[in-house]
Amino acid sequence: MKTIIPTIAAVIVLGIFIFIQWASLEPDVFDVTEEAVSHSGIDNIKQLPEGYIYTSTLARIGETLINMNGDKNGGYITNDPIFSVLMDNMPSWEAGALLVLRDAVSALRNHLARSQSQSKENHNLSKAEPYFYFETDSWIIPPTEGEYGKGVDELHQYLADLADKTNNDANFFARADNLGQYLQVVEKRMGDLSHRLSLSAVQEADLRKDAGFADAGSTERVLPVKTPWMDVDNIFHEARGATWAFLHIFKAMRIDFEDTLEAKGAMETVDQIIDELENAQADTWSPVVLNGGGFGIWANYSLTMANYVAHANANTIDLRELLIKG
Repeated sequence: MKTIIPTIAAVIVLGIFIFIQWASLEPDVFDVTEEAVSHSGIDNIKQLPEGYIYTSTLARIGETLINMNGDKNGGYITNDPIFSVLMDNMPSWEAGALLVLRDAVSALRNHLARSQSQSKENHNLSKAEPYFYFETDSWIIPPTEGEYGKGVDELHQYLADLADKTNNDANFFARADNLGQYLQVVEKRMGDLSHRLSLSAVQEADLRKDAGFADAGSTERVLPVKTPWMDVDNIFHEARGATWAFLHIFKAMRIDFEDTLEAKGAMETVDQIIDELENAQADTWSPVVLNGGGFGIWANYSLTMANYVAHANANTIDLRELLIKG
């Protein structure tokens, strides 16, 4: 009896450890075109209505978050009362992907699916958006997954109406001004991520020096705060989740806004953004986030990620300017 109890405890601990490692694996990148084709049943993507690939991509991102399609190990972790405490990397990944999804759904509801500011909004999208803004950590009554799942269902209904040529309630306007309004939000999200990733890697001396230069001539100096050591990996994995979602959305926009982007000479800029986001999804070879200093022997994951996000952000700014002036 004395040996059985420790053995059972060891098996339980080992099982929990194995589950944590398995559930911490990030979902793979999916093909946005294949997703739209499989959902619509139309083999020729040229026959898909504008906005179909963009919307089906958002629905697939939502499905992946709550594991409706089996893409993500362990299901939705953030609202799990036990594993959300034991493993913080995946909840951070989920937070990054969810934030990007919320922005994209809001842009669809408020800009992309409306012809002008005073036009009628789509009723499915007006219901879908609030569902994705439900609290992230509700375990039961109602569970977060259930509410997000309702949002996915509303996106699917919008897709069905969009594909129905006799239905005039669902529209998508792939115009430069509509896309530019969404890109304004994307710029801010990427800029925030890049800034926080940089603060995860810099030294305190650099912070003081930068603050002195930035606030020269000011009567009040604001000193940037270096990211606490315990939060470094959370920010990194939040950026991984956000760039994962951004990657799919930009790939979808490249197709749905093809005519607009080519007319503005902006296709190459979109490709550059996609390249940077793909680089941000490269495999990591360490079980922990390494932030070596200077030219030391250790890699600096946060600065590497900050570099990719900053480049994607710079190209996003260029893209929006091309849409305005091109």
